[in-house]
Amino acid sequence: MYSFEIVRPTSLADAVAALGQDEAQALAGGQTLIPSLKQRLAQPSVLVSLTAIAEMQGVSAEGGVLTLGGGTTHGTVAREAAAHYPALAALASNIGDPAVRNRGTVGGSLANNDPAACYPAAALASGATIVTNGREIAMEDYFQGMFTTALEEGEIITAVRFPIPEKAAYIKFEQPASRFALVGVFVAKFADGVRVAVTGASEEGVFRWTEAEEALSGNFSATALDGLTASADGLMSDIHGSAPYRAHLIGVLTKRAVAAAA
Repeated sequence: MYSFEIVRPTSLADAVAALGQDEAQALAGGQTLIPSLKQRLAQPSVLVSLTAIAEMQGVSAEGGVLTLGGGTTHGTVAREAAAHYPALAALASNIGDPAVRNRGTVGGSLANNDPAACYPAAALASGATIVTNGREIAMEDYFQGMFTTALEEGEIITAVRFPIPEKAAYIKFEQPASRFALVGVFVAKFADGVRVAVTGASEEGVFRWTEAEEALSGNFSATALDGLTASADGLMSDIHGSAPYRAHLIGVLTKRAVAAAA
């Protein structure tokens, strides 16, 4: 580790001001950033902790929309979202281990956009909206590739709004050491159709499997996916699984998610 300053603002306005300093970087739960600092992959001179900002925390539901503060931990989502959006709460309850779930945050996960993270699949399948300190970003415009989002420098995710579907489920095939998704599939059924988002598989990060969405929008059952296969083009291939293997998992896990949601 190297020397740096850390500031802990208690308001969003103070956090935005602090991030305006040269080489300043936001620190949410630190589950990705701290290891990056240790490896010198990131070397900010100032860390701006977001953990003491009350206005960025909490879970609420109104008008068919679940709102999560950007600083809300996975553990809090697992406990407090269960009554409103069970599939999202179940996803949060299976992220990492207790230490990760009690430090990692929704906003931190979505801002980092790790290609194997779980929240991007939930956000994309739900058609969520990212709320920052300066604007709102539709989910279709937010994810822009591996570790890349529409966030601008110094922009903070203050909240995420999840429309609550009629039915939903998330199934992931875990890499056992990290508990990240080798492949994860989130299926959400709304009145106007079905959305299917896949994480852990693509070289470009989370994506929607539109062919499955079309099949399921006409018949929301696992049998609607019979004979449908995901393409291996553009999927990751590594020591944990080849691209064709991940393509096979997408089909298997999507069927399981539909069965769990139904």
